[in-house]
Amino acid sequence: MLYRFGVIGPAPSVAKIMEVAHEEPSDIQFIPFIYTHPLETESIIREHRHEVNGWLFSGPIPYSYAGPLLGPEANAVYCKPTGASLYKGLLQMSLHLEHLSTRISIDMMESEDVDFKEALLEAGLPTDEMHLKMFTGNVDPEELVQFHLDRWKQGLTQVALTCMNFVYASLKEAGAPAYRIEMTKLDIRQAIRVLLGQARSSYFKDMQIGVEIIEIDRFDQLAEKAPTRYHLQHLELKIKHMLLQLCEKVDGTLIENGNGRYQIFSSRGAIEREIEGLRDTVKHLSLEAGAPVAVGIGFGSTAFSAENHARRALQHAKEKEERGIVMVQQDGTIVESVGREEELAYAYRSLDKELLEKLNQGNISVKTYNKLEALVQRMSWEGFTASDLAEHLGMTKRNAQRIMVSLCELGLAEVGGEELHAVRGRPRKIYRLVRN
Repeated sequence: MLYRFGVIGPAPSVAKIMEVAHEEPSDIQFIPFIYTHPLETESIIREHRHEVNGWLFSGPIPYSYAGPLLGPEANAVYCKPTGASLYKGLLQMSLHLEHLSTRISIDMMESEDVDFKEALLEAGLPTDEMHLKMFTGNVDPEELVQFHLDRWKQGLTQVALTCMNFVYASLKEAGAPAYRIEMTKLDIRQAIRVLLGQARSSYFKDMQIGVEIIEIDRFDQLAEKAPTRYHLQHLELKIKHMLLQLCEKVDGTLIENGNGRYQIFSSRGAIEREIEGLRDTVKHLSLEAGAPVAVGIGFGSTAFSAENHARRALQHAKEKEERGIVMVQQDGTIVESVGREEELAYAYRSLDKELLEKLNQGNISVKTYNKLEALVQRMSWEGFTASDLAEHLGMTKRNAQRIMVSLCELGLAEVGGEELHAVRGRPRKIYRLVRN
């Protein structure tokens, strides 16, 4: 497979990356996209995102500008500045000035702060006369230019070190002595290795086999209530038509199992890209049939394992009152509310023997505990009530209360406080999970 990566950055940085990129195998192609101002990053990605398998950014600045357009699964890395980048800039500055000055103004992104400060300390350089400007990704470059110029004109600094090409060019134009903190070839090679690893991993992940099992609830009862024998046949034709339209979108194969159950075989990548289409189809199927629809999605390296995971996912979906879509990934991770803001991923098994023994004592399944733990992490709860659990996990308040009392007795949770009602009644206990 030919991998195509877009390289985004200012001209000098992109040229350096392209020079190193020529060392890579012939099945990797790098396409340069040069900007004058980092703000152009967004338009470059919007215009060319469908032409490449991933993005290589010259540094953290264009990467931060691209952030809103990059999803969590995007193949994108940047050349991370290291101590070597800083030492290189200091060395070039010292050679030109013929001495090492510590009266320097330096700008750097907040995300890179720790590395650079460590590098300065390791080099044994006094930082008393250094002026540091920390900035976030959406900083106005003109602000950085002014920062350096102000200190230089006031005589507080002799030279500026900047990690942004725009700032460097502006300072040179203003006659201020300035040097770049540039990535080294080693930094570039490391970024390329990471990007290629991500792309190959994503490709094999996309090529996993995916199975969707779609089941209309109580379909046999629909057949019994059908006013005529043709009514049910018309309904089945409508259902099949909607599912065939979905099949076209995922380039899949439809199999009819009978009694309101259907299977679609496709690839993981195609299925994940059409989750919204699947959700719309399920909604229309439910309205057409007048019954809830459950969907189980399974992924695996073989059709057998993917189908088994889809069956397990379907079973989980049918346990939920509202049915809906549940996914089981290749590693067995269960994902509920797929693609939505309230998406919840958890494992249905555990290798922690001590935890399993405690859960068995409390008659709590490891699936329930993992689901609870995943919910607490996703909601960033410092404390929660049994009512909170019941609402978010679709269980009765009595069952949620029983689970939390058991977890407290097992030492896996604790009562952290109480919540008073506005009306009469006993105050509700606030719980916290505890893991040693």
